[in-house]
Amino acid sequence: AMGSRLLKQWIERPCINEQVIKERLDVVEAFIGDFMVKEELKQHLNEVYDLERLSGRIGFGNANARDLLQLNSSLKQIPNIKSLLSQLSIPSVFSQLEKMVDCTHMTQLLEKAIVENPPIGIKEGGIIKDGYNETLDEYRYVINHGKDWILALEAQEREKTGIKSLKIKFNKVFGYYIEISKANLHLIPENAGYERKQTLVNAERFVTQELKEKENLILNAEEKSIQLEYELFSELRGIVKNEIPKIQQIAKVLAYFDVLQAFATMSEENRYTRPMLNKNHVIEIKDGRHPVVEKVLKDVQYVENDCIMPSDLSILLITGPNMSGKSTYMRQLALISIMAQIGCFVPASSANLPIFDQVFTRIGAADDLVSGHSTFMVEMMETNYALEHATKDSLILLDEIGRGTATFDGMALAQSIIEYVHDNIGAKTLFSTHYHELTQLEQQCPHLQNRHVRAEEHQGQLIFMHKVMEGPSDKSYGIHVAEIAKLPSPLITRAKELLTALEEDKVMIQPAPVVKEEPKVLGGSGQLSLFEEAKPIVKEVVKVETKFEIVNPYEDIIEELQSIDLYQLTPMQAMNAMYEIKVKLNNRK
Repeated sequence: AMGSRLLKQWIERPCINEQVIKERLDVVEAFIGDFMVKEELKQHLNEVYDLERLSGRIGFGNANARDLLQLNSSLKQIPNIKSLLSQLSIPSVFSQLEKMVDCTHMTQLLEKAIVENPPIGIKEGGIIKDGYNETLDEYRYVINHGKDWILALEAQEREKTGIKSLKIKFNKVFGYYIEISKANLHLIPENAGYERKQTLVNAERFVTQELKEKENLILNAEEKSIQLEYELFSELRGIVKNEIPKIQQIAKVLAYFDVLQAFATMSEENRYTRPMLNKNHVIEIKDGRHPVVEKVLKDVQYVENDCIMPSDLSILLITGPNMSGKSTYMRQLALISIMAQIGCFVPASSANLPIFDQVFTRIGAADDLVSGHSTFMVEMMETNYALEHATKDSLILLDEIGRGTATFDGMALAQSIIEYVHDNIGAKTLFSTHYHELTQLEQQCPHLQNRHVRAEEHQGQLIFMHKVMEGPSDKSYGIHVAEIAKLPSPLITRAKELLTALEEDKVMIQPAPVVKEEPKVLGGSGQLSLFEEAKPIVKEVVKVETKFEIVNPYEDIIEELQSIDLYQLTPMQAMNAMYEIKVKLNNRK
């Protein structure tokens, strides 16, 4: 449990200290190189309980005897673990072992004090071993041998008085007493110390000081024994409580080695390799794999991919069809980087990585209906967060930014985001897109290169190769993906007809021939020619709309629709606005 919590901390906050990362990798490598040490360490760690949880229970006064037994069992493993790990001749291992202080005095005390199988409660007795406390031993002797004491005292009094019919009896009213028949009363010595307790028809009942003491011991021994055990246990728990800082330090060291031996085990089982670290802002991953996806693909060979980004290359623009593996390739780089920075070997044949200070991702679709934020709004907010906080040492993954709005709006935003990261941030960035026009940016941005995920069309069927290649992809294959998803055949046929018509109708994306003025460049030299030529079309459309402005009876409703800012509306406000517009339209029929 301690190792699990530490692993979670490392994954949530990967290390950015090169020295610390290398120390962890050294230990992992040492475990891989010495199988027997690693396996024996596992056996010892299996005997260690959750020391952090136990420390908390002891500190808050909630620990019971079983908790202290678990602590004792765990601390007894420390000498064996230290002896075992000392075989690894690594300075970082010895520095960790020095933090594990000797707790022999604590284990000896707990071993002497607590029985092997104590009850859960601490106020029921049965916790402390015999021989730990002399008074407690006396109480227990009285409880276990009280009847023998009474019989011995009875024999002693018979001998002293010579009355063979003398008996020591007990009832709940008078307790223990000596009963002598009236016929034998004259035989009682004057100095016997008998005090008359009760007179009966045929007998008299007496008590002596010794009998009172025996009675008090016998009747109160059990209650006093339980109370004394509780006091002794509380005292014992207080002694252990003073040692909590030492126990917590031991817990941290054990968790440290627990995580690293787990890294070694996983690295051996899954063919992971030790990553190299550099300060040159270079990424060189050969035969990289996604550690989760490759585990899921049991009967399918995972397609390995390289990721090479020299120091002067900051952005990879990735194109390719849906389902081809663009997102997997991007996540793969992030996971390999995080695994390297937590001190684990990575799924690749070789890896040379920089140390990233932050990883920013915008992958997948999500919305926030409670706050009234659409999917596109959430996408823009997350992208903005990355752009505001990223540095040149960060890693940014942006998956199909701009797809949630109109085509030209999305394309313009995607290009401007790429240019901003390229010119102002310089972080290592993977940007996937279906806007194939953006691939022209490679000619204008010196630190950007195109990549595509290979797919081939064979006899009308789309075959995904899942291999990342240099250069842009030729098309998106969206209709093929829809066909794989088993959309209705008539729908697919119609989509292919429309695609052919759209591809042949080049007039739709050409400037109007009547416009003779030279179009102005909107975004400088880094802007795509597509946008430079699009402006005259907008002018032409405006002219057509103005011809029908007077005769259009719905012009005010159109203006009202255009004035609504959809990204600032909550779902309820949007429904109300739609309802009001529908009422106006119904009134004009």
